[in-house]
Amino acid sequence: MEKKNYDIEMQRILHENEKIGRIPTLLLHTCCAPCSSAVLLRLADFFRITVFYYNPNIEPREEYDKRKEEQKRFLREFKTTYPISFLDCDYEHEEFDKISMGLEREKEGGSRCFKCYRLRLRKTVQKAKELHFDYFGTSLTVSPYKNSGKINEIGEELALEYGVSFLYSDFKKHDGYRESIRMSKEYNLYRQDYCGCHFSLQERLDKEKQKSNSVVD
Repeated sequence: MEKKNYDIEMQRILHENEKIGRIPTLLLHTCCAPCSSAVLLRLADFFRITVFYYNPNIEPREEYDKRKEEQKRFLREFKTTYPISFLDCDYEHEEFDKISMGLEREKEGGSRCFKCYRLRLRKTVQKAKELHFDYFGTSLTVSPYKNSGKINEIGEELALEYGVSFLYSDFKKHDGYRESIRMSKEYNLYRQDYCGCHFSLQERLDKEKQKSNSVVD
């Protein structure tokens, strides 16, 4: 079976709506301001967007709040054709603990991360259905450290389950990640140095320790 090009799939959706002069609503899950920046730049002329901040994986709570406030600040400063709304969500860190159980030793990018994608996307599609959005999607695919194929597969499954259209994407295409770095500098955005969960933080600390030890040796 031929592998889907998710960037082309998204372009098709944009073109079809543009052709009939339709500006649909989109509930867009975001993880942080830097990742959302290039994504919103690309989508802002095609949708009426509400940013949905649901990230129960992020630890500690202070880090979660810091990223959330930075996301809100960026939305206030980023000027668009159609105003972008912000929809907050409860922290619900216990939900991340539940899906991580038994997967504590998994490396970053493995099955624990896949469950985390699903947790956040399921909450997004549930809220999109409840509030009658035309589409739901996520900014996660802008990161070269995330598995875009898996994210889109999960989104497609949830779209069928809930009856809400999923916006396919591979936002790192067309230099999306590089653009997010440029915009982060332009807006002076806080850029975190780990994905979000304590597993990713520990993995970063371990790598730094190994690097430090190798320099000493």
